[in-house]
Amino acid sequence: MIPIADLALFAAAATAMVLTPGPNMIYLVSRSICQGRRAGVVSLAGVIAGFVVHMLAAAAGLTTVFMAVPLAYQVLRWAGALYLVWMAWQAIRPGARSPFEAQALAPDSPARLFTMGFATNLLNPKIAIFYLAILPQFVRPGHGSILAQSLQFGMTQIAVSFTVNLGIVLSAAGVSVWFSRRPGWRSAQRYIMASVLGGLALRLLLEPRKVP
Repeated sequence: MIPIADLALFAAAATAMVLTPGPNMIYLVSRSICQGRRAGVVSLAGVIAGFVVHMLAAAAGLTTVFMAVPLAYQVLRWAGALYLVWMAWQAIRPGARSPFEAQALAPDSPARLFTMGFATNLLNPKIAIFYLAILPQFVRPGHGSILAQSLQFGMTQIAVSFTVNLGIVLSAAGVSVWFSRRPGWRSAQRYIMASVLGGLALRLLLEPRKVP
């Protein structure tokens, strides 16, 4: 059984990732502003479907890796930490964009909105690496089935992402205007995210892990 503390820390990592600028956030905010909340929600449904595909693929793959190559556990831990550091730099590097800076998009049908949301997430390298390099750091062989843990963590990530993204989709226009009028807060948001990501990376590097 996964300890509550580990699940809470993973939820915090998932929250930091969903609030970090990336294709999903920029697409959902832009779609919601350009075509309205309903279009944003339909697009979000496609994004969630993409998360399910990532989760199932990662759960099946991790089960195989942990059973066949125990050393991969440590390799993925380092890869995950380095990726978090890279994400922190991307948030604060010169010229970095806030996820609340929308792009102009033409109106589309519900079916296309869903498909574009699905494709945007399915092809999103940030999500792929999160499932392949970050999620494994929280899976412990001593806590039971690797597959069950992977699915539980995956469902937690999906729940966090859905909740945060839904809130942003429903308030995208207001949030975008608020940030556009307060450039200082845009910068603060990016530095806060970088600090959270950097802290998570440090924790992953310093935490002793055991392999079977």
